[in-house]
Amino acid sequence: MKNLLLTALLGVLLLPAASAQSTAETPSAGFRITGQIKGLKDTTCVLAHYFGSTQYIPKDTARVDAAGNMVFEGNKSLPQGLFLVVVPKKGYLQLLITDDQQFSFETDTTNMIKDMKVTGSKENELFYAYQQQLSKLSDEAQALNIQKKIRTDDVSKAMFNKQMGDLQKQANDYRIQFMKDNPTTFAAKLFKATAEPEVPPAPKASNGRPDSVWVFNYFKNHFWDDFDFADERFVRTPFLQQKIERYIKELTVQTPDSLIKEADFLVNKAIAGKNTEVKYYTIYYITSQYEQPKVMGTDGLFVHMFEKYYKTGIMTVSDSSTLKSIGERVATMKPNLVGKILASPVISDTLRRPIAFSAIKADYTVVFFYSPTCGHCRESAPKVKKFVDDYKGKGVEVVAIAIDQSPEDWKKFIKEFKLGNAINGYDFSYRTDYRHQYDVWTTPTIYILDKNKKIIARKLPVEQMEDFMLFHKRQQAAQLAKKPAAVAPANAKASVKK
Repeated sequence: MKNLLLTALLGVLLLPAASAQSTAETPSAGFRITGQIKGLKDTTCVLAHYFGSTQYIPKDTARVDAAGNMVFEGNKSLPQGLFLVVVPKKGYLQLLITDDQQFSFETDTTNMIKDMKVTGSKENELFYAYQQQLSKLSDEAQALNIQKKIRTDDVSKAMFNKQMGDLQKQANDYRIQFMKDNPTTFAAKLFKATAEPEVPPAPKASNGRPDSVWVFNYFKNHFWDDFDFADERFVRTPFLQQKIERYIKELTVQTPDSLIKEADFLVNKAIAGKNTEVKYYTIYYITSQYEQPKVMGTDGLFVHMFEKYYKTGIMTVSDSSTLKSIGERVATMKPNLVGKILASPVISDTLRRPIAFSAIKADYTVVFFYSPTCGHCRESAPKVKKFVDDYKGKGVEVVAIAIDQSPEDWKKFIKEFKLGNAINGYDFSYRTDYRHQYDVWTTPTIYILDKNKKIIARKLPVEQMEDFMLFHKRQQAAQLAKKPAAVAPANAKASVKK
């Protein structure tokens, strides 16, 4: 079930783009991009467009002759976006593909950006002019930094600081003028979308220093100011994915409530942009990142995304069997998310006496689902035994439940790994579907519960059980310490026991 959504829906997501492309292209339109890269010969280059920041969709190949010449051509127009010409052993160069798809370029392998010249494509002329000018200013800044390390007297420092400030001003002025002169171009849109929000001077906090919280909130609130959710071409760049990832994973607190709020905010912006491809990609990417998230407990966002967007049809999926499979996965996950009360398993001990799970009194209950013949379970068993023995009688109970194999195999496992101090359980009625009832698709699977049997951790590695429990204890103690002490009402009378 690993990355079910990511792998199953990737092809589905590409279908609308392919469909739109086929209706927009005409045999007479086509594309022809001729290039020359000096220093390259007798090889093959690939023309591809981005799909997110890590995937590329090849559209054509071209054989490079002895002089570095190549031609990409086809009788159907290319989908618009940011493309790469993948150059073997030399990396790649980028091209903007918009309406003008009949153009040429020439460059050199020594510095493909600095030496790039484009003819017949205004977008690419602007795209490289901008990069070349800022690269030139960057080179001058690096040269100044080298001189600063050599000449360290106060007069030289002041001179270098002024020159550095002048270079920064030139770069800012150039950027502002570029955007002003080319406001509707795709090149300008790309550069604006990737720029950081400019944060004005912050007000002072109570300690007299600039208010860092205000700075963060301003940055986050203006993070999407210059991004055009109506422009489908951004799906075929790395920038939509990069911005979503940064906003969701770096600028949002990694708790289900915060993540759900911000995910809905982004999807609403994509819906307001009225571009189906941008909407689909935004929903798809957020959902795919939280099916098996790196931060424990945040898979609640995956459940939310499915129920709000896939199940309702806002995110259209043509493959009904895939949608059904994901729905079944969500139905399994939902009752077993962090924050839910774990359903009491129907289990008995080695003498077939029922174990009243809800009656187990402990500050922490660790539930260890395993298979007696599972290799990973057998590797984990000595660590589980140590944990059980270390915390027995200290407010911690471990309930070890065998999900399959025979009662004899189960008892043999308990004896072999000396798990007598654990609460060992087995379903002699064979009615429990552990995979669907407790989301146990791999073994071992570990849950940690608080004193009310609420799930506070799920699918932890055995090695992290103790660390997590101690961390949670510290968190609880810190929260209690922050609570104000109870104060008696002003009119309360003191009671003296005689």
